[in-house]
Amino acid sequence: MWKAGLVDEVSVLTFPVVLGKGKRLFGDGATPSGLKLLKSQAYPTGVIVANYKPVGAVKTGSFQLAEPTEAELERRRNLT
Repeated sequence: MWKAGLVDEVSVLTFPVVLGKGKRLFGDGATPSGLKLLKSQAYPTGVIVANYKPVGAVKTGSFQLAEPTEAELERRRNLT
């Protein structure tokens, strides 16, 4: 279904436990694909439900801002 492009939305439930080695979320036949977060909700138990839609090829990049904000510059000054 994933390879044929028949998936419109993926719901991922994350539970706050560590059980050790587990199964892969998608099997070996899954084609790499970028996902866009549609909505998410956290519950008091720590469970997070996130809904994604496929958006095509995987895009790589950086989390770094092009220019640091004034707040970041102030934070850096306070470190010295």
